[in-house]
Amino acid sequence: MNTSNIIEITDFQAPELDVYARLSENQLLNRCEPEKGMFIAESPRVIERALDAGYRPVSCLVEKRHIEGEAKEIIRRCGEIGNVPVYTAEFDVLTQLTGFKLTRGMLCAMRRPPLPEVRQICEGSRRIAILENVVNPTNVGAIFRSAAALGIDAVLLTYDSSDPLYRRAVRVSMGTVFQIPWTFFEKDAWPEKGIRLLRELGFRTAAMALCDDSVSIDNPQLLAEEKLAVILGAEGDGLAFSTIADCDYTVRIPMSRGVDSLNVAAASAVAFWELGRKH
Repeated sequence: MNTSNIIEITDFQAPELDVYARLSENQLLNRCEPEKGMFIAESPRVIERALDAGYRPVSCLVEKRHIEGEAKEIIRRCGEIGNVPVYTAEFDVLTQLTGFKLTRGMLCAMRRPPLPEVRQICEGSRRIAILENVVNPTNVGAIFRSAAALGIDAVLLTYDSSDPLYRRAVRVSMGTVFQIPWTFFEKDAWPEKGIRLLRELGFRTAAMALCDDSVSIDNPQLLAEEKLAVILGAEGDGLAFSTIADCDYTVRIPMSRGVDSLNVAAASAVAFWELGRKH
């Protein structure tokens, strides 16, 4: 393995380490200059999935004992991509950098690719998920993991939803945010313009909500739809009334023991299992 790109950390204030320890998620996102935006991937498995999906590494930060272990193959690949710098130190030294204790020995700063258009994401898709103002990155990551595992072809997010490439979302998703196509609606496109576009593309819309006119998630007509967009709402408040009113279906998950609803991430797994598979 070429070790020319491995750099021992001696100065914790080095600007190269800002991305790991001193920049906020919004600073990394860099809305003013999106072409310079970055995100952090944690653990060798997640980083490997990002590399497999074509994401470009900027630098890595790795615990020294992993250089010849779990991180070895990733370091080799980073060297082949363009001699990407790999910063390293012993674990007790690295824990002086904020957030390193949470990782499995390795972090990687990566470039954010340009987001595709909604229309492009929907082409060829049969089942898609839409997240309306889901602001908790843990829930976003969990929803992506379920979507990737349970037959959803793509995920669309409204403008105010948490970014799938936020560090916690990537970690919770176990890197599945790199395996399933996704993008954001433009700021003022949801719900009216967004639902109109979905219909134009042949999708029927299913709002996951508790309403008097809700149909059960195992409704035969719902299951028979050729193209379906499953719409999930914010934690606590759920979907906006205007969104529910514009959808073709309002869908409920049958409950027992007096429980009225599930957390949005749990509800997504149930919905994707039932609606994502072929009937």
